[in-house]
Parts: sequence; C-alpha cells; structure tokens
Amino acid sequence: MTTAAANDTRVAVVTGASSGIGAAIAVALGTLGWRVALGARRTDRLERCAQLVDSAGGTAFAHSLDVTDLVSIDTFFDRVEAQFGTVDTVVNNAGIGIPARLADSDPEALRRELDVNLLGPMFVSRRALQTMVSLGYGDIVFVTSLNAVLPRPMQAGYTASKAGIEGVAKVLAMELEGTGVRSTIVRPGPTVSDFANDWPEGVLEGITDLWQDWGLWRHDTFLPPEAIAHAVVTAVTAPVGVHLDEIQVNPVPPGREPNG
Repeated sequence: MTTAAANDTRVAVVTGASSGIGAAIAVALGTLGWRVALGARRTDRLERCAQLVDSAGGTAFAHSLDVTDLVSIDTFFDRVEAQFGTVDTVVNNAGIGIPARLADSDPEALRRELDVNLLGPMFVSRRALQTMVSLGYGDIVFVTSLNAVLPRPMQAGYTASKAGIEGVAKVLAMELEGTGVRSTIVRPGPTVSDFANDWPEGVLEGITDLWQDWGLWRHDTFLPPEAIAHAVVTAVTAPVGVHLDEIQVNPVPPGREPNG
C-alpha cells in the first residue's frame, strides 16, 4: 500500500475557508508546505486567506465553492486537480447556524442548515473519495460541534445536522477500513468566529442566557480558531497506521489555567 509521511507535500481542500476556523485551518496546513485549495462562496475573502497560506509556506489555490451544489463541487475539484493533482486531504468545515425555536422556525432555513451542514460534507467527501482511495492514503476530516453530543435549545436544525454528520463520519471510517484513508471528527467547543455575526441583534445574548438556564453555558471563555486548526493538523499528520478518530476541543475555564 502506498503511504504518505506526515511531512510530505500533500494536496488539501478546506471548505468554508474564507474566515474563522476554516481560514485558520488553511493557514496551518500551509505551514506544513502543503498545497491548499480554498473553497467558499465569499470569493473576495478567499483571496486574503490564500495570501496568508502562501506567506505561511504553502501554495494556495482559491476557487468559489457551494457545497450544496453538485455542479459547483465537480467544477471546484476539477480545477483543483488540474492545478495540484489528486486531493488527499479534505477538511469539511463549511457550516451555518440559524437560531430559532422549532415551532417558530422557517422551513427553508431548516432545509438550508441540513443542506450545508449535512448533505454538503457528504457530497464533497463523495467526490473526493472517487480519486483519493486510489492513492492508498488520505484524510477526510469533519469539523462538527459540541452540539452534536450536547444539544442546545434554539438550534434544532444545527444540532441535527452536526449529530448527523458525525454519524456519517463514523460510517465512512468503517467503509474505508483497509484503504489507508482515515475519517476523523474534530469537535470544537465555543470558538471565536463570525459564525453568529449575521444573527439579529440581541439573539446571541438571549440564547446564551437560555443555555445557561439549562446548564449548557458554564463560562464565557472561547477558543481561538487556531486551536481547532491545531487539532486538524494533529489528525492529518498522525503516523501511518494511527487513526485519531475523534478529537474534542474545549477551552479551559477561567481560573483553571495551568500555572506558569
């Protein structure tokens, strides 16, 4: 079986790479000297991320990508493969959250959450695996959420989609056994990002108060996006024969930081 050493130059795809966690992951992969393909709908922001990847020591390629659109996915991978060759690493990071009580939710908003957060990673992974398996090595990473194991009110669609994609990741790990391709879950806790920037004013504060009532918001410490990027790098650079199937990343509560 062909294998790739952890420090080999590899070809990675990062979805939702225009900002936040996705951009941090792309830059972290760039520091490895990898070729990194950046996909997102906000192409203006992708160019800035591409510059950061190049400055970090990688080689970036930015292209528009809508993970809910099969034509967009095929076009994206065709362009990446023409530029870099066969993709051997995919980080499924694109995601959205639209807060609402289920009884008051917009059916189209629920459909959008499931399309982006659940079907999107499935479609992207399916396309990547059509060529990746032939290499005899590779990584498919699913960036999920603490919601997958700790559901929160006002996020029925988001929680369902993140729990669902973790199920997909586990099924895929079984299906890929013996191929050299690994399926990994990276599950972030509270992380600094622009995830809730487009929520109506006051919604985030109201939701966090509700989560606190249910014991789901113990402190207001957030992870930097680089912490999630570090977890992804740890997973995809694990030695051949080692599979970090699930990594959960949480911030250290106030007053509990290690001394020194």
